[in-house]
Amino acid sequence: MSKPETLEKDALRLPAIDSGVRIGHVHLKVADLQRALDFYCGVLGFEVTTTRPGAAFISAGGYHHHIGLNTWESRGGAPPAKGTTGLYHTAILYPNRRLLADALRRLIAAKIPLDGASDHGVSEALYLRDPDDNGVELYWDRQKEKWPKTADGRLEMFTRPLDLHALLAELDR
Repeated sequence: MSKPETLEKDALRLPAIDSGVRIGHVHLKVADLQRALDFYCGVLGFEVTTTRPGAAFISAGGYHHHIGLNTWESRGGAPPAKGTTGLYHTAILYPNRRLLADALRRLIAAKIPLDGASDHGVSEALYLRDPDDNGVELYWDRQKEKWPKTADGRLEMFTRPLDLHALLAELDR
């Protein structure tokens, strides 16, 4: 087997993936299906598209599913221990800043605490945990033309505090 640095060099020689490829959905193991639905549908506003025994599939806008939730191997289970591998977070992309502000309003109304809120230059993001302690990022992307660049034209992402009051003010416009 090749060393990791050799794999990295080999991967750099392969052509880039097609720009039309997208992440279609995420499927999460949860301990309590109803509790997960209360969060993803009740708080965030996703809609159930179909169910199966021990599972539900939810979406925004009628897509077959953006998120799958199941208890097939995890009913009553505990979250993974800190310091172990696994999903860092699921990122949910909102089409504009006003809808991200609405998501923040929903979180406040449901008394769901934030782990963080950041301006990354290319996007603004809210970070939180779902009821099964999975990381969740709610964000919107700025227009690509407005993404920050270095002097030589490379993308320059950063992490700065996000002004939550200014974000909520979007709802008054």
